[in-house]
Amino acid sequence: MSSDRKLVRVLDGTAEKVPPVWLMRQAGRYLPEYRKLRAEAGSFWAMALTPKYAAEVTLQPIRRFGFDAAILFSDILTVPEALGQKVTFTEGEGPSLAAVTSAKGFNQDHAEWLSYFEPIYEALRLTRAGLTPETSLLGFAGAPWTLATYLAAGAGGDEQKAAKLWAYRDPQGFAALLDILGECVAFHLIRQLEAGADAVQIFDSWAGGVPASLFEQAVIAPTQKIVATVRAARPDARIIGFPRAATLAGYQDYARAVGINAISLDTAAPMGWAAANLDCVLQGNLDPIALIAGGSALDRAVDEILQATSGKPHIFNLGHGILPETPIAHVEQLLKRIRG
Repeated sequence: MSSDRKLVRVLDGTAEKVPPVWLMRQAGRYLPEYRKLRAEAGSFWAMALTPKYAAEVTLQPIRRFGFDAAILFSDILTVPEALGQKVTFTEGEGPSLAAVTSAKGFNQDHAEWLSYFEPIYEALRLTRAGLTPETSLLGFAGAPWTLATYLAAGAGGDEQKAAKLWAYRDPQGFAALLDILGECVAFHLIRQLEAGADAVQIFDSWAGGVPASLFEQAVIAPTQKIVATVRAARPDARIIGFPRAATLAGYQDYARAVGINAISLDTAAPMGWAAANLDCVLQGNLDPIALIAGGSALDRAVDEILQATSGKPHIFNLGHGILPETPIAHVEQLLKRIRG
């Protein structure tokens, strides 16, 4: 059955004349049906952790646009919650949680992890039942470095100051934190695959601006360990890595070392360079602002990516998540341009 799914074929190394397409955050506030369901659910967190809501939100953009893959509506901060760190989402401010300074005190009971994550796996099963056979289903999790930046700071931020200070001042303690996070991430990814996901993506959203030596220790090595753990349980696992805003050398080292099937590129990474230098499936990397702009600018940006990846296994996507102000008509234009 999975051979009927274009995205699965591409992850297995097939170059399709018309690439499969999905968009990060394709289920989101730019859709009126999402906003309606969000109001009914009462909160983002309730929507993400209630199977019927999560499955419905995941299916909405598939029904409207016919993307080649659905990615489960969830959040990377489910892993810290499973580890016992309460996460609060405040409207207009984003997530917050108690900052941690030690790797001690985390919940490492696998049975309790399974109980916490079960609504997510049920949402995957409900989503798979609602998809056509040719549509792929993706699960995901945050990478240890990105999760550690939230835990160290108690919130998100693009400077990663608290995490970097911890890593520099207490490398052993920080490594212990990354190990705990990596164990939980691998556990979660394995069970998403068991629940029906065709592939999983590891989001390292805060990988940019990390010095080379720390990038190796905090981004590459923990993700490499996760991939090995997942493959030990699921040898056929298809895994996409996204070290967002890494340097070109960082992307190259990551693609070479981690063992992923595909690498997702951010907006600034030249797709022509990636096609020439990265020996794996490519995903990305349209600028979300070009999608807002629409018109000839969007057509040119799409054509440049398609030309750069011609003859290469490629999954069309954005370089980051779709933005709330994106016009629906421009998403339709994007799909028409890709598919002719």
